Amino acid sequence: MSCGAHPGLVVENVTYAYGNRKALDDVSFTVPTGRFCALLGPNGAGKSTVFSLLTRLFVTRTGQIRISGMDLSQNPRAALALMGVVFQQPTLDLDLTVRQNLSYFAALHGISGRDAVRRIDMVLGWLGMAERAGERARHLNGGHRRRAEIARALIHRPRVLLLDEPTVGLDAASRRSITERVHELCDDDGLTVLWATHLVDEVRDEDELIVLHRGKVLARGIASEIAAGERLADSFLAMTREDAS
Repeated sequence: MSCGAHPGLVVENVTYAYGNRKALDDVSFTVPTGRFCALLGPNGAGKSTVFSLLTRLFVTRTGQIRISGMDLSQNPRAALALMGVVFQQPTLDLDLTVRQNLSYFAALHGISGRDAVRRIDMVLGWLGMAERAGERARHLNGGHRRRAEIARALIHRPRVLLLDEPTVGLDAASRRSITERVHELCDDDGLTVLWATHLVDEVRDEDELIVLHRGKVLARGIASEIAAGERLADSFLAMTREDAS
């Protein structure tokens, strides 16, 4: 996973509306290469809209999005190839094994044969899923299904990994295990991560942080600096409470 000279992800002056309602209002942020960045906001803040724009499910004419220096609007295919995505809703084929799910996805990226086998073994090893490779997805618990989806998103060696509320519905131990492993991928492999969540305890003091509320960026920077000596949970609640808007 090459770090490159450009920031991992740049969003500049992006606005998006559903009819007359603005879901995003002049949103701008940068995620440095190789960093874990939490996109933190209450439900309905606009996090999923950000992800829909990043993945070209939605398109806007305002602003600019760059993936490792690649303009998403001018070179969508090349820019999308630089990303791995884990959506909020599970997308594994439950009747296939973990390895079959990953093999199918690898083939979509033109990866086959020994190279596919090697990459699948590698990413399953990273996520602690090697022993689950032959299990059907429907027999996995929620935490292992999420790990399998993250492994699948890494199969083509993306530079940027997007995760939209990846721990929803998981128990505390599974959430902690997954967040720790993704942090390790940033630290060890230079992967740039944008992790959307409404859960403050998934954010570390040293993480990059973007606080999004009602489609606007309220704060961005290092989490501990945004908290300014307070508990991040208290700062987040103060910023996003209704009478503070």
